Amino acid sequence: MTVKRKGAAARPEPETSGPRQTDPGGQENRLSRGRLIVALDALLSKRNVTLAARDLGLQTSALSRLLAQMREEFGDPLFIRSGRGLVPTPFAEALRPRVQALARGIDALFEPSVDRPALDETFDPRWNVPTAIDAPPLQVRPAGLLEGQPSPAQIDAKLERIAPDATAQDRLARHIGVLGIAGGGHGRPLTAEEAEEAMTIILAGEADPVQVGALLGMMRMRGSTAPELAGLVRAMRAHVAAGLGRTIQADIDWPCFTSPNYHNPPWFFHAARLVAQAGHRVLLHGSTGCSAASGRYEFIAPTVGIPVCTNAREIAAALAAQRIAYAPLAALSPQIYRLIGLHRLTQTRSAVFEAVHLLKPSKAKTSLLGAAKPTYRELHRDAARILGWKHMAVLGSVRDVAQFTPFRPSSIHRLVNGEAEDLILPACMDEPPPTPRPRGTSLEYWQGVWTGAVRDARAERIIIGTAAFALFALPGATGPAFTDALRLAEQLWKARLGQGAMAVQIPP
Repeated sequence: MTVKRKGAAARPEPETSGPRQTDPGGQENRLSRGRLIVALDALLSKRNVTLAARDLGLQTSALSRLLAQMREEFGDPLFIRSGRGLVPTPFAEALRPRVQALARGIDALFEPSVDRPALDETFDPRWNVPTAIDAPPLQVRPAGLLEGQPSPAQIDAKLERIAPDATAQDRLARHIGVLGIAGGGHGRPLTAEEAEEAMTIILAGEADPVQVGALLGMMRMRGSTAPELAGLVRAMRAHVAAGLGRTIQADIDWPCFTSPNYHNPPWFFHAARLVAQAGHRVLLHGSTGCSAASGRYEFIAPTVGIPVCTNAREIAAALAAQRIAYAPLAALSPQIYRLIGLHRLTQTRSAVFEAVHLLKPSKAKTSLLGAAKPTYRELHRDAARILGWKHMAVLGSVRDVAQFTPFRPSSIHRLVNGEAEDLILPACMDEPPPTPRPRGTSLEYWQGVWTGAVRDARAERIIIGTAAFALFALPGATGPAFTDALRLAEQLWKARLGQGAMAVQIPP
């Protein structure tokens, strides 16, 4: 099997502002600048390169090249990548009215109109002279201001006057204000430090409930950036570490935060058992929401002998004795668990849903994530790099949890010694025909695949492929080593019942 390297993701551009100085009399760029204006208008409208390119009738790669040219011309990143697409920088937001007006003017110029003047000359050209009267500019009141409403500059000044030692609610209000109304009325993303302070206040229980909704709602609408996500994770990890009271050592951090509507069988639990049998310490942690299915993984883990641990002592003991443990989020941090539970009131995924995948409660060598949306794959990896992580692997084409499907090509977005690396793994094998089984996957069926009581070739290949992905993600793995990892996972699967396999118990 070969592994194709796609290349590392680009590092975040520096935040600069102001147009690049060019020769104002130069004529060679006038044609291309018209294209740039139309392209920038589409990007500001759609906040997504693919959708904007579709509207313009361009290839996505062509619009990406135009965006790179715009950044060079203006000397500003213009857009920051986030979980919800592209977030305009304050400089780009300031350009928005002029860009929209220019784009509309270009469209209007070519629209048919019954009022278009005839081409024949009806006046003597000598009559067409400017007036000699020096009229003052049009007098208007400041735009957009209601009676008594402060200007954006006044609001900025008020936010700046909130001191670092102000009350928690005042400091949180400052961060909400930055998101919503600062920067000339257009707002800006939070810095990592601001996001960390905001989440620290929330987790400490010092935030007003309205503030919690406002902060998460604003971040949801704008789309979280990598620095914001990194700040949230720092606060969340510090909160969890304080509750655990000690550092936990593991080899693989395996977050499994899935929706209660996630109906794929959790074959990754069996894959984690294979990795543990290979001698690696695996810490699974997660939740399935706050609904009636919130205890799903707490229920199934003990049925295959995986200890459910609620504190640092239990986690450390389980990793030492059995090299595997599952820690529910509700035990690690009730506050974060309840923040996720707000989904029932809003029916939207907040930034907490993305940050919790990077929680990493143990000092693990690597983390395994799953992310279906390309923007989230880059977002998680960029945030991890800001956090100083050296190793991680984000598996594409899957949602919320790293469970490998070997029947189709898969993308892997990694950090290797702190450097970004993208890989495409081709399909490892043809997909076996599905094994007839009752509707859904019962607990007994899921257990039977492990014990050999049930033969399901497709499920077995998913388990083996997922275990291979985990082994491949350990530090030291490179390119073609995935073939070796797959071979080792095959051997572990065949020998699973002869290596002191954990007792299987079905709860009454």
